[in-house]
Amino acid sequence: MHKISFVIPCYGSETTIEIVVSEIIETLRQRPQYDYEIVLVNDCSPDHVWERIRVLALGNSHITGINLAKNFGQHAALMAGYRQCTGDLVISLDDDGQTPAGELFTLVDKIGEGWDVVYASYEHKMHSGFRNFGTWMNERMTESLIGKPKGLKVTSYFVMQRFIAEEILRYQNAYPYIEGLIFRATRHIANVPVTHHSRMVGESGYTFGKLLALWFNGFTAFSVKPLRIATVCGTASAFLGFCYGLYVIVRKLVDSSIEMGWSSIIASIFFLGGLILVMLGLIGEYIGRIYISINNAPQYTIREIVRKES
Repeated sequence: MHKISFVIPCYGSETTIEIVVSEIIETLRQRPQYDYEIVLVNDCSPDHVWERIRVLALGNSHITGINLAKNFGQHAALMAGYRQCTGDLVISLDDDGQTPAGELFTLVDKIGEGWDVVYASYEHKMHSGFRNFGTWMNERMTESLIGKPKGLKVTSYFVMQRFIAEEILRYQNAYPYIEGLIFRATRHIANVPVTHHSRMVGESGYTFGKLLALWFNGFTAFSVKPLRIATVCGTASAFLGFCYGLYVIVRKLVDSSIEMGWSSIIASIFFLGGLILVMLGLIGEYIGRIYISINNAPQYTIREIVRKES
């Protein structure tokens, strides 16, 4: 009997998590040959979702509840869930009902064709315009910096084989980024279309600041291309400065009456100074993450794990 593990990060979903779990269980009844477990990870949600998770876990031996000590972010919560699951297949989905649990076998059947990872893709996404823009930016970033195959749609609803989950768990440092870990483990990845539902209640927990932090995490944790871009920009600026210097000298030699421009000098200083500060900030971001990793900063801290005794 094959076993499917579901890992669901929970934040602000006290009114929806029971619906999502019920939909998973009801869908699994269609194929009783599959065993299952559901791992619900409370990412220090400000509402009462942990009380709901506790009730679900104590009432069903297939459900495990994990309570994190503080908010570590969606990707850290997924890592916490992956370390508790034991299934042959691992499915990640959202807690707000937008990722259709009722179509989980669409993904499972596709991975049965021999794929390592299968992502759900949506023809029409029911996110806000801001969130869709953030998703578009993340797609471009992962393509250019992390090596995501062009045309592949990356979403929070996906299934992977057990060996991919085990490879992901080899990453022990802070700031995990699941897509980056998957792309460095395999390129045998597929999409399958599913229907994206409207959010049941509330709004997305991703603010602009959190999306920005996610982008920074992705390209600083799994790519050195930003440092190479910094080198190219520095070289280009130095070349432009050299050319401008030659232009000023030649112009002065041709017409000695021309006065040297104060405005152009100040503009050049501001441009080069700003460029240098940006590059130093980028390098500092990398050094800071190295420092944090050396200090063994945790990916997450588990306050409590709840499950029903068999």
